[in-house]
Amino acid sequence: MPRRISRALQTLSVLALTLAISGCIGTGGIAPQGKALEANSLATDEAIQSAAQDAHWPTAQWWQAYGDPQLNRWIDLALQGSPTMAMAAARVRQAKSMAGIAESAESLQINGESTLKRHNWPTDQFYGPGELANTTTWDNNAALGFSYALDLWGRESNATERAVDMAHMSVAEARLAQLELQNNIVRAYIELSLHYAQRDIVAATLKQQQQILDLAQKRLNGGIGTHFEVSQAETPLPETHRQLDALDEEIALSRNQLAALAGKGPGDGAQLQRPTLALGTALKLPSSLPAQLLGQRPDVVASRWQVAAQARGIDVAHAGFYPNVDLVGSLGYMATGGGALEFLTGKKLNYSVGPAISLPIFDGGRLRAELGEASAGYDIAVAKYNQTLVNALKNISDQLIRRESMDKQQTFAAESVATAQKTYDIAMIAYQRGLTDYLNVLNAQTLLFKQQQVQQQVQAARLSAHAELVTALGGGLGAGDDVPKDSQTAAPKTPALLKSLSN
Repeated sequence: MPRRISRALQTLSVLALTLAISGCIGTGGIAPQGKALEANSLATDEAIQSAAQDAHWPTAQWWQAYGDPQLNRWIDLALQGSPTMAMAAARVRQAKSMAGIAESAESLQINGESTLKRHNWPTDQFYGPGELANTTTWDNNAALGFSYALDLWGRESNATERAVDMAHMSVAEARLAQLELQNNIVRAYIELSLHYAQRDIVAATLKQQQQILDLAQKRLNGGIGTHFEVSQAETPLPETHRQLDALDEEIALSRNQLAALAGKGPGDGAQLQRPTLALGTALKLPSSLPAQLLGQRPDVVASRWQVAAQARGIDVAHAGFYPNVDLVGSLGYMATGGGALEFLTGKKLNYSVGPAISLPIFDGGRLRAELGEASAGYDIAVAKYNQTLVNALKNISDQLIRRESMDKQQTFAAESVATAQKTYDIAMIAYQRGLTDYLNVLNAQTLLFKQQQVQQQVQAARLSAHAELVTALGGGLGAGDDVPKDSQTAAPKTPALLKSLSN
């Protein structure tokens, strides 16, 4: 309800009550000390400064860059059915309801009460009811009571703003939960793809080992080989079968993880097909970095709303040092004796109206402790915001460094695989012609197997680096206008009256 209190009434209230509270409770020595960092005041490193910039933030559906329809569908299912998202949505509704509760304290409060009862009156020679002695009558009443907080010092309005700020924070936290869910699914999906690729390598190795065993057996049968060569060819087969089984296990576990992230059962996860991930173009950085992180990363936005809420908490604590003035009144009907509804007649009407004033004088330090708690809470929120902002820039720089490294490692890994493949082909031909022994073939095959594994791991790391960089930039979930202004996050100053009383 909007306040329409005249300046004259407020001035009169201040003058009338200053003498009463002067010297009783003061706020001396209690004030917030935290100061929020300016985003652009943080120095950026070469990785950020040299990154390609195109003034665009990631799109809301950034995972589509991987070109896998199954991944797109799975993330859509997760956003609709994940318990994590359901909890986040419920917290938003809860915070909005709490804001509604706080706002209701600013409105006119009206309560009704009525009692209808039969009363048997006793006899008492000293304090008895006189004419009502030894009788049973109706003793009824009905009343309407109302109260209205004048809120001269902004206690109720600041409490409402604090609750609204907390609701904004819960919305930002819901976006953070959504971004984390998307990132977790993409990373698990990349792991699933990696396990399939590793299984292909092991399966190809098993096929080659079986071919070598067949060749060794033929050489033995032809009189140019030995039983030792056959034994050597048989030795790695059980271990390769074990590796295949282990990778089948990892694939099944990854499917279960993806199913759980989407709020589905293992049966749904078992239907997932092999991923078809690809990443053609690199993500470019926005030219407005780092300033617009304040409106893009959900964790940064949430921490700023928390600072704003704590600032209003200090205002609420300040208001506690002033007298609380409420307008209260009642309107009622009451009657003893007569008919059951006779108390509703006009001649039984009574009413009351007037201000109700509560004045803090001595409270054992409670108000100062509450203000100290609110000020410390503000400092904690500011420090958390500063740390979140610092971590955001660190995360972006880390992923840029990682992405550049993965691009280089991918080139080197491809060269290593090509060289190892050439070495293996030469060793295999030489073994078939009887120019070398089996050990050289085995060594060449082991080297090829390791280099192929490294190549797949580098490719998976490159795909993950892209996902982590997108997440570090806010994942396209920009807050838009849902970001507090600097004036909302600034530390409140001690009101002039309280400052004068503390001196």
